[in-house]
Amino acid sequence: MAITAQFPLANRQIERGLVNPLDKTTVISVFPREIKDSKPTLFPGNWTIPPGSLEKPSVTVIGPSSWFRDLDDKAPIIEIPVSSIQIAESIIRDYCGSLVESTLNDAMPGIFFLPGELNINEVKLTHKAKLDYAYKMQRSWFDKLVRVADALYARSNGNPIAISDDMRLAAKELGIENRDWVGNYKAIAMVKCIACGYLRDPSFPVCPHCHAIIDMAKAKELKLEFLK
Repeated sequence: MAITAQFPLANRQIERGLVNPLDKTTVISVFPREIKDSKPTLFPGNWTIPPGSLEKPSVTVIGPSSWFRDLDDKAPIIEIPVSSIQIAESIIRDYCGSLVESTLNDAMPGIFFLPGELNINEVKLTHKAKLDYAYKMQRSWFDKLVRVADALYARSNGNPIAISDDMRLAAKELGIENRDWVGNYKAIAMVKCIACGYLRDPSFPVCPHCHAIIDMAKAKELKLEFLK
């Protein structure tokens, strides 16, 4: 059955050719966060990969898409099919390739694809090795994120803005609860230094940028502590 699509810019109606019902690819995720992908030049061009885990991976079946080449008003619009495997690979590469410290096939979110239409039982029974490898790569990525977060937190004098949500997620998934930066951003509201305007943590009496003493009472307490 042909699919009709309206393209306002061309002001013409076109029909998508018959879709191969066997062209299916399954995207599997053990990444505990939803992934959304949009490719405006493709039809269909929107996909959502639900969050998953090693115990219960998410399974999303993807079909083929098409893009259309319009040469001029007199020539017919040409449909260029894109296979489901190309779509799945593009979704994973575009998302993972944009993340800090993510290196494809080494340290990245636990997402991969398999040809064909598979359900969760088939994936867990026949592709356990791939699930385990994806989880291993994800743990490696989480380890790298935690190390980067430690460095950023120290260099920024405890500024919570320096820590991304992915870094906090990594610490949570690794069971690391002893980092000061693991808490939510709302725990600290940065204020401007009255001397230089630099954003600072109000719980510290001295500005880390200009070293002005903002809270004299707290500063005296710190001095007494150092003298002990």
